[in-house]
Amino acid sequence: MSVFQVENLTYYYPETKKPALQDINITIKEGEFLLVTGGSGCGKSSLARALAGLIPDFYGGAIGGTVIFRGRDIRAMNRRALSRQVGIVFQDPEKQLVMTGVEAEIAFGLENLGLTQREMFRRVAEIMNFLELNSLKADVTTNLSGGQKQKLALGSVLAMQPHTLILDEPTSQLDPVAAEELFNLIKRLNEELNLTIVLIEQRLERCFHLADRVLVMEDGKIIQVGTAGEVAAWQVKEGLPFVPRVAAFFAHAGFAGIPLTVKEGRKKLNEVSFSNSGAGKHVPSPDRPKRSAPVPVVEVKNLWFTYPNGREVLRGINLTVCAGEFATVLGGNASGKTTLLKNLAGLLKPGRGKIMVCGKEPGRTPPQELARIIGYLSQNPNDYLFQDTVEEELKFTLDNLGLADGGNAAKLLDRLDLGRCRTTNPRDLSSGERQRVALASVLVAGPKLLVLDEPTRGIDYRLKAELGNVLQKLAEEGVTIILVTHDVEFAAEYADRTVMLFDGQIACDGPKHAVLGSSMFYSPQIGRLFKGYDDSVLTLREAVQKMQPPPVRKAAVETG
Repeated sequence: MSVFQVENLTYYYPETKKPALQDINITIKEGEFLLVTGGSGCGKSSLARALAGLIPDFYGGAIGGTVIFRGRDIRAMNRRALSRQVGIVFQDPEKQLVMTGVEAEIAFGLENLGLTQREMFRRVAEIMNFLELNSLKADVTTNLSGGQKQKLALGSVLAMQPHTLILDEPTSQLDPVAAEELFNLIKRLNEELNLTIVLIEQRLERCFHLADRVLVMEDGKIIQVGTAGEVAAWQVKEGLPFVPRVAAFFAHAGFAGIPLTVKEGRKKLNEVSFSNSGAGKHVPSPDRPKRSAPVPVVEVKNLWFTYPNGREVLRGINLTVCAGEFATVLGGNASGKTTLLKNLAGLLKPGRGKIMVCGKEPGRTPPQELARIIGYLSQNPNDYLFQDTVEEELKFTLDNLGLADGGNAAKLLDRLDLGRCRTTNPRDLSSGERQRVALASVLVAGPKLLVLDEPTRGIDYRLKAELGNVLQKLAEEGVTIILVTHDVEFAAEYADRTVMLFDGQIACDGPKHAVLGSSMFYSPQIGRLFKGYDDSVLTLREAVQKMQPPPVRKAAVETG
């Protein structure tokens, strides 16, 4: 039985000439797990909104074609009745949370459904226990970390017990362990409760193999749909990047048959022999040479921080980061990563200890002077976007700091692949594009230290590669980069150094190969694939090079 029947669906957002969706035709069966992937701005979120009945009613614009849900036109259905059957979780949980308390947020939708107090209590208790939110029961939602807000948004939808669950990048703010738990939960909901799942996701390593079918979008169109194996093989052949690293590695290495998981991949590795002379050794990344005379830019000594509610978040942090270093900070949700960045950026003041950036204390430096030294980008790019065009966003930064442009803004937009968006309102852009505009508004001031909180959230593999290359280039030019992320793959590919933060303390700090190569849960997919074979291999590039036969060298001729 089909749950959704989408026929000739075309949709334009208000005041746009290019359709967000073009001639979409797809049937989704009951109990199916459909994974939707593709580049940023390709129409994935618009398709999710269409399936949830939100366009054009909530977003405006013009629509053509039909979306049939269980035999009925979705636009003719009662909103309350539809919400009981189709639940949607958005990319940005802050847009979905409406109550100030955690427990009240989960109960909010149930109250609108008119359930009894007894039934509401049972559902709320069930969901909070299932998602391990009990410890946050009395917390205020604004005090939650990004990952906690994401889980709360999911909980508020699951409490309504929908038959179809639409998830728009639900793990974008979750650490690797929490993301694995969430996907295990989604798998259980699909397999044990027969929930129809439509999942939009950029971090494919964790979910590609779970899908019954994978749908690839580009420019508002469906360009391929099939089983995970079929779509992986097709993408590698076509040169598309929306494939897990393990699958991409075996395809690039010329193997017949493409495994989708680490388990399947390790079986393949057992079938071949290759040089493992580097096994157990941690080698520096060949991408960037080490600097001979490191100059400290960030010096953190015995940093402690406690919020006004008494929650102690940072405890005895000691950290030195030098000019041109590219360091990533990883760790669990609510481990203190964002709080550390806010202290570095001068947005919070340490309770104890001292922070120095380029010889100045951030908390005691005038904001205009500090903005020329430190560029800070928070998790939510919308906090930076309030001008009418992308160009004006950058101009605002320059004017506010009394800096001349000299053509730097235009060059920066081109560098971040935003040249075509110069005259566009930033709020009309995709999530990934908004993230890059916010980054440009910070970079245009030419800061010595760049502090980034989850900049890869919501952007695809191509844009991550472009961002990673831009950041590496900035580091080569002497900019110091400290980047908080849950994206282990990005950290392994582009950073020099990894800092692991847990429960407000630094658990380990060192070169990425040493830290990520020895980790169980915070290891990239290729690292897991090669673990025990060669612990120095973390990235796709390193893996492909490892499988290539060494060059044949001519024997030296002795003379004399």
